[in-house]
Amino acid sequence: QMEDPIQLKEEGNKYFQASDYEKAVQSYTQAIKLNKDKALQAVLYRNRAACFLKKEEYAKAASDASRAIDINASDIKALYRRSQALEKLGKLDQAFKDAQKCATIEPRNKNFQETLRRLGTNIQEKVNAGGALHIQFSTDLRVQKMFEILLDENSEKEKREKAANNLIVLGREEAGAERIFQNNGVSLLLQLIETKNAELILAAVRTLSGMCTGHKARATAILHYLGIDNICMWMSVDNEEISLAVCNLLQTITDCLLGQGKEEHHGKEEAVVLDTKKDLRMITMRLLDMLVSKKVSGQGRDRALNLLNKNIPRKDLKDHDNSRTIFVIDNGLKKILKVVGQIPEMPDCLPLTENTQLTASVLLNKLYDDLRCDPERDNYRVICEEYIKSKIDPQDMDKTLHAIQIVSGVLQGPFDLGNKLLGMKGVMEMMVALCGSEREIDQLVAVEALIHASTKLSRATFIISNGVALLKEIYKKTKNEKIKIRALVGLCKLGSAGGTDYGLRQFAEGSTEKLAKQCRKWLCNTSIDARTRKWAVEGLAYLTLDADVKDDFVEDEPALQAMFELAKTSDKTILYSVASALVNCTNSYDTKELVPELVQLAKFSKQHVPEEHPKDKKDFVVKRVKRLLKAGVVSALACMVKADSAILTDQSKELISRVFLALCEDPKDRGTIVAQGGGKALIPLAVEGTEVGKIKASHALAKIAAISNPDMAFPGERVYEVVRPLISLLNTERDGLQNYEALLGLTNFSGRSDKLRMKIVKERALPDIENYMFENHDQLRQAATECMCNLVVNKEVQERFVADGNDRLKLVVLLCGEDDEKVQVAAAGALAMLTAAQKKLCSKMTEVTTQWLEILQRLCLHDNMEVQHRGLVIAFNLTSADKELAKKLVESELLEILTYIGKQDDPKKQHIVNVARDCLTRCMDYGLIKPLSQA
Repeated sequence: QMEDPIQLKEEGNKYFQASDYEKAVQSYTQAIKLNKDKALQAVLYRNRAACFLKKEEYAKAASDASRAIDINASDIKALYRRSQALEKLGKLDQAFKDAQKCATIEPRNKNFQETLRRLGTNIQEKVNAGGALHIQFSTDLRVQKMFEILLDENSEKEKREKAANNLIVLGREEAGAERIFQNNGVSLLLQLIETKNAELILAAVRTLSGMCTGHKARATAILHYLGIDNICMWMSVDNEEISLAVCNLLQTITDCLLGQGKEEHHGKEEAVVLDTKKDLRMITMRLLDMLVSKKVSGQGRDRALNLLNKNIPRKDLKDHDNSRTIFVIDNGLKKILKVVGQIPEMPDCLPLTENTQLTASVLLNKLYDDLRCDPERDNYRVICEEYIKSKIDPQDMDKTLHAIQIVSGVLQGPFDLGNKLLGMKGVMEMMVALCGSEREIDQLVAVEALIHASTKLSRATFIISNGVALLKEIYKKTKNEKIKIRALVGLCKLGSAGGTDYGLRQFAEGSTEKLAKQCRKWLCNTSIDARTRKWAVEGLAYLTLDADVKDDFVEDEPALQAMFELAKTSDKTILYSVASALVNCTNSYDTKELVPELVQLAKFSKQHVPEEHPKDKKDFVVKRVKRLLKAGVVSALACMVKADSAILTDQSKELISRVFLALCEDPKDRGTIVAQGGGKALIPLAVEGTEVGKIKASHALAKIAAISNPDMAFPGERVYEVVRPLISLLNTERDGLQNYEALLGLTNFSGRSDKLRMKIVKERALPDIENYMFENHDQLRQAATECMCNLVVNKEVQERFVADGNDRLKLVVLLCGEDDEKVQVAAAGALAMLTAAQKKLCSKMTEVTTQWLEILQRLCLHDNMEVQHRGLVIAFNLTSADKELAKKLVESELLEILTYIGKQDDPKKQHIVNVARDCLTRCMDYGLIKPLSQA
C-alpha cells in the first residue's frame, strides 16, 4: 500500500477521471488518514466531496465539503460542492448562502449567477407554499429530532452525519443558536462530546462555536457550563481536528469576552452587565498551565501558545492598557521559558511539535515588545536571569544544558534581551565548553546556541577567537548529521557576522561550492528530520553569496523543490533563510555603484578593488531568474506571504519584495507571475513592512499593472487595493523608473472604468500626476499626460479643470504645442474630451494663453493623423459651444485649413475629412459662412 498522501491523491484523481468513484473515495480516504498537511487535507476532503456528489451521497458530500471549508473558509470549490449537496438535500436556504459566497469571490462566474437565480426561485416557491411547510420544519422540532438521532447509538451512520451537519449549520444562525440554547442544547452537546466519538465531538464543538459567535451572554454561560478545565482538556488531545476545533471555540469565547467582533443584543441582554476580567484571567491561567503539563499533546501546547500569542499582547500600542501582558509575565513567564528550554532528544522532554518552541519564542518576543517602560523590561529580564541561574549546575550537565537551550530560545525571540542574557557570568564560556563535550546532545545544543549568539558582532568576535576551532573539529569528526549541519551553519554565520568568510576560509580554504553541495544533499534527504533540513537552508542562505554556488543551486531542481516545500512551514527562521537565498540567487540585494574615477585612484594607490564575478553579470542573473520561475518560485513566495505576522517578519517581507521585483524585470514573465498568484501576494507586501520593502513591492506591482489586463491580474475588488501602492511611487524621493512605471500602471487602470478613475482621484494622485506633466524628462512627461488623458473622462476631474484659480487647462493646451509627438497625442486627446464634456472649458481655452489659436492650427495640420483628428475634434467642440467662438475661428486662418481638409478625397482620412466638414456645417448654421454655391 502507498503511504504517500500526495501519490494517493493523484491516484484518486485518476480514478475520478475514469468515473470509478468508489476507488477514488478509497484513495482519498487513505490519503486523509496519512496526511498531516492542512492545505492538502482541504483538497482531499473537497475531492472526496466531489466523488460523493457523483455517487448521490449528498450528506457525505456536504460533510466533506464542510471539513474543507473549516480549513480554508474561502475554498470556492468546496463551497460550491456543499451548495450542490445541500440543494439536493432540500436545504435551499443554506445552499443559497454557499452559492452567494461563491459569487462574491468570483462575481463574473456565470455558473454561480445561474445557481443563485435557480435557488432564489425555488426558495420563493417554498415560501409561497405557506403554513403546513413552516410547521413541519419548525426549529424546535428539528433541534429535538437531531439530538435524538445523534444520541441514539443504533442510528444509521448516514443519519447521524446528516443530523450533525444540520446541527452545525443551525448553531451558526442566530435563531437556531437561541433555540438550541433554550432547549437544553448545551447539556445535550456535552453528552455528544462525552461519547468519545470523533465525528460527534467535532459536530458538538463546531455547533458550540456557532452559538457563541457575537453573543457575549451566551458565550459566558457556555464557558461556565462546560468549564475551562474541560475545554483545555479537549484541546490537549492528540487529534488535530478536535484540538483545532476546540481552539476555535475558545477563541470565539475570548473574542466575545474581549468585546471583539460583531456584538448582537437580544431582548433584555443590553441590561446585563458581565464582568469578563475574571473569566479572561481564568482562561489565561489554564492556558499557561497547559504549557508545562505532560498530559498535553504537542498540538494542544501549540494551540495554547497560539491563543496566548493572539489575545495577550495589545493589538494597538496606542492603547495604554498592557495589564494582560504584565499578568502573564508575573504568572507564566517561567512556564514559557520551560517550553523554550525543552530538548527534544532528552527523555524527560514535554510532548512537542516541530513548531512549539519557535512559537514560544515568538510569544516571548511579543510580550517583551508589549512592555511600556524600562522598569517593566527590567522585571522581565530579572525573571529570566533568575530562572536561568536556577538551571545552571556544574554538577548536573543535563540541567545546565536546559539553561543554554533557554538562552538560545530567547535569542530567537526578544534578541536584545537574549544578548543581555549572554552577558551573564559563565554563559558564553559554558557554550564553548559544551562544544568540546564528548556527548552529542551537548554538542547539538551548544552549537545551535552559538549560531544564535553569533548574530551580534560583539559576541561573534568572542566566538571566532574561542569557538571556530571547535566548530571545525566537530564538523570533521562527528558522524551525526544533525550536529554536522549545525556546525557548518555556525561557520557560515560567523563569517557573515565578522564581515569576512573567516570561518569558511579557515576551514575549507574558500571552497564554498563543496560545502553548498553538502547542504543541498541534506536538504533533499527526506530521511533527515525537517528541523535539521531547515538548517541546510540557513547554510545555503549564507553560501549563495558566492556566485558559483548560486548558479549551481538554481540548476538543482530537487534542491529547489525541497526548499520551496520547507518554505510552506510556519517557521520564522526558515522563511527568512529561503528569502535570503532567493535574494542572493536573483542578485536583488543593494550594491554600491563603483565610481570609475575612484576605481582608477584605488588602483594607482595599489589598493584592492573588488571586481564583479562573471556569474554576477546580467545575462547570468537573467538565466537564474528564468530557472527559478520555471521551478515554481512564485507559488512558493505566495505561500510564504500567507504566513502569520508573528512568523513573517518585516525583514522577511522586504526580502520577498526584492525577489518579486527581480522576477518582474522581464515583461514576458509577468503573465506567469500573475497566473501563479504573484499579483495577489504583492498587495500586502506593498502595504505593510519596512519602507524599502513596501517600495520594492509597489514597484513590482507597477511593472505588472503597466502591461497587464487589470481584470486578469487583480480580479474583483483587489484592483482597488493596488492604486495606493502605485501612487506611493509618485514621489520625488523615488527614482525615475519607479515614477514612470507607476504612471504607466495608473494610465492602464484609469482606462478601465470610472470607478477606478474615482479611486485614483480620491487617493489624491491628481497633483502628483500634474507635476510630472511639467517634467523635463520626455518619457515621464508623456506617461503623466497619457494618464491625465484617461482621467479627464471622470466628471470630478473635469470640474477641477473648470474651477477658477488653477492652470490645469493652460498646461494641457501648451502640451498640445510640444514637439514630442506622443505628448501631443495624449494632450490633444485630453483637450478634445474636456472641451466635448464641458462647454465652459471651450471659452476658457481661448483665455488661458495667447498661443491657443496657433497651437490649434498646428494640430489640425499635423502629419500624424491621430493628432490631426484630435485637433479637428477640438475645433468642432469650440464651434459647437458658442457662436462667438466659432466666429473667432472663421476669422482666422483655421477657416482655410478646414476648407482645405474638407475638400480632400482620401479614404484613409475619411474620419478626419468628416470632422472638418462638420465644423464648416456648424459655421454655416450660424450664418458665419455661406455654402460654395451661394458664395
